[in-house]
Amino acid sequence: MSLFAVSSMLKPQRGTASVKRTLRKGPTGQWEYGETKRAGSGRIIRLQNWIIAKLKDLKPRQEEDPVVDPEEWPEAVDLIFVTEFGRPVNVNSLVYRHFKPILKRSGLPSIRLYDLRHTAATLALTVGVSPKIVSEKLGHTSAAFTLDVYSHVLPHMQDDAAAKVEAALTGSF
Repeated sequence: MSLFAVSSMLKPQRGTASVKRTLRKGPTGQWEYGETKRAGSGRIIRLQNWIIAKLKDLKPRQEEDPVVDPEEWPEAVDLIFVTEFGRPVNVNSLVYRHFKPILKRSGLPSIRLYDLRHTAATLALTVGVSPKIVSEKLGHTSAAFTLDVYSHVLPHMQDDAAAKVEAALTGSF
């Protein structure tokens, strides 16, 4: 079962989020934390300023009106986004109750939630973010893998590289 779980591993004061573990339903049907898919999947992600501001606004409201009973499920207290019953958000529910209706109301094409990950990576590469940095954000095992997946959006990098090398060789940089 897929989940959307964001916990207190967010450090808005530092501007980062740490990916350290996963959350899934175990064999007994109870929510449980587990290891990430690969050792390299654990990472620290630098957050954008507007996200940090939203998270800082959200925290006091959650503290004023907590949804989760700490005695029932102590680890859930750390979750930032929960259902109205204090449970982790199921991705299918998130997609069909919220994400798809937002796309429809906005007149946008129907895409998968996962496509936002690809969009973020594509935008970052297009504006010149180092493939190594994009690879680390995505939790890929190597920048080479990231370049293989996203090479179709990088033709401008060939032009930029040629112009930079030419400028260096001709002394016109």
